[in-house]
Amino acid sequence: MTENRNTILAIILSGLVLLAWQYFYNVPQMEKQRAAQVAQTQTTKPAQESGAAPQSGTAPAPAANAPANNQPASATPVSRDSAIAATARVRIESPRLSGSISLKGARVDDLSLMQFRETVDPNSPPIVLYSPSGTENPYYAEFGWVAASGSTARIPDQNTVWQQENTGSLTPSHPVTLKYDNGDGLTFRRTIAIDDHYLFTIKDEVTNVGNAPVTLYPFALISRHGTPKVAGYYILHEGLIGYLGDYGLQEYGYKKIDDARAVNFKVTNGWLGITDKYWASALLPDTRAQLQARFSSNLVGGVRTYQTDYLQDPQTIAIGGTGSAFARLFAGAKEAGVVGINFPIGGLGGYNKQLELNHFDLLIDWGWFYFITKPMFLALDFFYRFFGNFGISILLVTVLVKLLFFPLANKSYVSMAKMKSVQPQLAALKERYPDDKVKQQQEMMEIYKKEKINPIAGCLPVALQIPVFFSLYKVLFVTIEMRHAPFYGWIKDLSAPDPTNLFNLFGLLHFDPTQIPVFGQYLWLGVWPIIMGITMWLQFKLNPTPPDPTQQMIFGWMPLIFTFMLAGFPAGLVIYWAWNNLLSVAQQSFIMHRNGVKVELFDNLKATFVSKKAESKT
Repeated sequence: MTENRNTILAIILSGLVLLAWQYFYNVPQMEKQRAAQVAQTQTTKPAQESGAAPQSGTAPAPAANAPANNQPASATPVSRDSAIAATARVRIESPRLSGSISLKGARVDDLSLMQFRETVDPNSPPIVLYSPSGTENPYYAEFGWVAASGSTARIPDQNTVWQQENTGSLTPSHPVTLKYDNGDGLTFRRTIAIDDHYLFTIKDEVTNVGNAPVTLYPFALISRHGTPKVAGYYILHEGLIGYLGDYGLQEYGYKKIDDARAVNFKVTNGWLGITDKYWASALLPDTRAQLQARFSSNLVGGVRTYQTDYLQDPQTIAIGGTGSAFARLFAGAKEAGVVGINFPIGGLGGYNKQLELNHFDLLIDWGWFYFITKPMFLALDFFYRFFGNFGISILLVTVLVKLLFFPLANKSYVSMAKMKSVQPQLAALKERYPDDKVKQQQEMMEIYKKEKINPIAGCLPVALQIPVFFSLYKVLFVTIEMRHAPFYGWIKDLSAPDPTNLFNLFGLLHFDPTQIPVFGQYLWLGVWPIIMGITMWLQFKLNPTPPDPTQQMIFGWMPLIFTFMLAGFPAGLVIYWAWNNLLSVAQQSFIMHRNGVKVELFDNLKATFVSKKAESKT
């Protein structure tokens, strides 16, 4: 019936939020690591074509009988420090990156992000991105050349020891050059530069003073050993990623690429890599280069290895000639200002614009509703530049959103004010036709039509919040700028839930109630979720009391349900909702007063407590 439209819409909206909570936050947990399989030797597999892509951290060979990588991982991994100390290295020192390049294999395999820490404690260890082979979780980038099919030329591989021609560390103002002479007339030089952020530029040169021409294929790869732990949420992609020419955005999670084993692309104007929630590593070849790109997953000694790689077109280097190849590597944090944002108004250029890359901004998972999440982030970032606090930015963006939706919300609140003004007429209908529900409905609709009242207008303000709510949730969840961003007081990280808890008296009792078996997960209720619940309850109390008992029950319980439901959401999201509720109460009160309707908020609150007190006495 028309009278129950409010009830139905309210149930639908509540259900949507409940489903979203289950689907996006509560149910999806990190997938358990696959059990280590019994070590086995991979059988030799023929390559599909000349110029086969490289295999899991070994220099590729485009020969027709190129073997797959069957080098097992270390049975007893060593510590990261021990692995780094075991080889001669070139230090990397930049404002945001610290680490080293191994002269064995000339790999970039030791990187830490100095501006990002493991916890909110500024003295906690920096985030480690790359680690060398032999450690528990090797992760590295490698560049080089592959000899053509049938060639006997000795090409440097992962075991080749290079020499540093110049001295000193790799810094933004000081590139380094590595050299390898194969003793048969081929001299390889690699010049590596780094900028102030996360971009490595690699130039490879080969000089041929031998007695025959040689054909070589430039390659680059990123290899990761072991299936990493992922956040496990469906709104976030973690795994292999790339924007590959006409194929567009390609995303392969770890399970998906395990099933596919290998996926090949022949493209120009592409980039590819491996992404985590906040960090990423990506190969950025020349946008004009023809690539044989690949995503792959291999089982090596019982350990899964994941790889993104590409081969470029071959170069034939004549006697006395020189061949060269150019590559770039992004390895660092997915900062929007550094990566870039494609957006018509207020977009950030970053590497995406600077290097004229093909949608590199999609390295950050803005989602299907990027047309909402991108401007949401840009607005937050704009205010952050002025006030230096993302919590203040959230409050100001909430005001902007209210102004943006003011015309719609205004109509809704006007309709609600009119509905409140006709409450005596509706009560009179029930007295006039106590046993004729159909007649009540007909007369009620006549009143609504005469007064130009929309009976479902009361749910419109809540409905308007839903897309904004989820876009802000997405921004808080995926952008590194929100990670460890403090507000005031006890909120040290807006992207994490409120750390306080009612059930241990906000820290007075020294135990964690969420660890209680079975129902502990429901005992998470911080200060800000409680504030949010109170503001939502106040907003409902400002509205006309629904005539239907079912409606009254739903609207009575909804604030409590939302309070517990949002308790585990990021604190920034809960702060937004609470502030939005307060603004809605102020806006609605003003409109009701302007329409000559008495604002009975305090009367309704008083009536609630008086009736409950009366019920308790009976």
